[in-house]
Amino acid sequence: MKKILPLSIIALLFLGSCLKKQDNKCGYNDSSVIAPQAEQDALQDSLTAHGIQGAILDPSGFYYTITNPGSGAFVSNLCTTVATYYKGGFFNGQTFDSSLVQTAVFQLGQVIAGWQKGIPLIKKGGEINLYIPPSLGYGSQDQTDQNGNVAIPANSYLVFNVTLVDLQD
Repeated sequence: MKKILPLSIIALLFLGSCLKKQDNKCGYNDSSVIAPQAEQDALQDSLTAHGIQGAILDPSGFYYTITNPGSGAFVSNLCTTVATYYKGGFFNGQTFDSSLVQTAVFQLGQVIAGWQKGIPLIKKGGEINLYIPPSLGYGSQDQTDQNGNVAIPANSYLVFNVTLVDLQD
């Protein structure tokens, strides 16, 4: 009994520290993915080739430019429900998706890692351009539309223009 009590206390402390790392009630965990250096380099090359200057490299490996920082509240965690207008495409200018007519509403934890890390960089009312490598996007899997056609090929580098219209914790 004397040996079980200290082990139980250690187990509870360990479990408690694990639970504290997930500071939300919705069950989403922050992505710890960092884009490989080769993807970061290829992304930088694409930015240069397309004349995109002043993009900032995030520590996780995507680039971004903030066109309007916003003036409202910040997104506080992955449970935050956000309403956005966005256009998603590729460096060649082709658009694969957009919500420019009606806002797209979702919890931040439901989207790709590049958005999870990029959207909290602006406040409500802000606008950001995200340049996302495959490992922070859709990775090595083709993404298909409702007809089964490939909308986003595997290993795509993505460009998103996002306006954070509203948010709710």
